[in-house]
Amino acid sequence: MSRHQARLEADKRKGQKQADDFNAAFPVGTPVMAYPSCRPEYNAAIASETRLDTVTRTPAWLLGHGEPVVSVEGYAGGICLSHVDVKPVTS
Repeated sequence: MSRHQARLEADKRKGQKQADDFNAAFPVGTPVMAYPSCRPEYNAAIASETRLDTVTRTPAWLLGHGEPVVSVEGYAGGICLSHVDVKPVTS
């Protein structure tokens, strides 16, 4: 196995664990704040224009290169889990 293949397999294992952990903790319909373009700490102006106050509509899954993503209401396609913040539960 080449170094590239080994790295890809390691990335996929890591991503699958992240997706599995997310799915175990947060069922479909979980309220989230999603940032499809970029997170606010990287560019607050863009993030505030594109953020979505929404809910998940699918379980998380992996893209071919191992990045875990989830679909949310109001956005076509997956958003990286690193760009999704679960909203706190309020009672």
